[in-house]
Amino acid sequence: MLIAGAEETALRAVIANTAVRRWVPRRAANARRVGSVCSGTFVLAALGLINGRRVATHWEACNKLTALYPGITVDPEALYVIDGKIWTSAGVTTGIDMALAMVEADCGAEVANAIARRLVLYARRPGYQSQFSPLLNARIRADSPFADLIDWMQNNLDQQLDVPTLAARAGLGERNFYRRFLAVTGSSPAYFVEALRLEAARTLVDGDLPLKGIAAKVGLTPIRLNNAFERRFGVAPRLFRAMHRTARTPSASRSGGRSSP
Repeated sequence: MLIAGAEETALRAVIANTAVRRWVPRRAANARRVGSVCSGTFVLAALGLINGRRVATHWEACNKLTALYPGITVDPEALYVIDGKIWTSAGVTTGIDMALAMVEADCGAEVANAIARRLVLYARRPGYQSQFSPLLNARIRADSPFADLIDWMQNNLDQQLDVPTLAARAGLGERNFYRRFLAVTGSSPAYFVEALRLEAARTLVDGDLPLKGIAAKVGLTPIRLNNAFERRFGVAPRLFRAMHRTARTPSASRSGGRSSP
């Protein structure tokens, strides 16, 4: 059972509806999964269905949800969160990612991937992926030359992406490029490149590509990938893969035990 999100006026009307207040908790008690898409989390919270749980909601609503319901742990970063039988997603399109994760838990990755292809999805995003990627943040703030450069960087992570290479592609001197890039993106070119590579690696680790192959695709040696990944995410890539595969297995999903992506 999933509660769809809406604007505040509609949410207030739903929460105040006597029939809804009776029906939803009763059905939730017998449902194998209960969840929400976007601001539908407010309905679950108002009906007392997610007390003590970790949840996701749209980034604009995170502070308000925390203030109204302090007994809930709101993850402002995750695309979606699984906490026992409670599934909550951050925004409208992240509901698609969450639904595909449900399909994978029940029917396997092959079926979920086939659905994703049928829907012409660019990629299936794992729940732990941040709502705020360095790529998107930079595109929002960057002027046109850097926006083009960042697109090129994302598609050429296996290439040499040092300051001389990037400055030449941007048509700037190295010192001028460094200063302007830092001012526009808020990070040094080296830090930004590493963030892009690790973001891509984190998504690839969720698949079946060997770690050596992942390192090559994102432009790192296996040792550098392992060290940078552990420094950024707190665990080595191999352990990260094992943890999240365990969290998605059908048996874990059906056990009623609390898990998170």
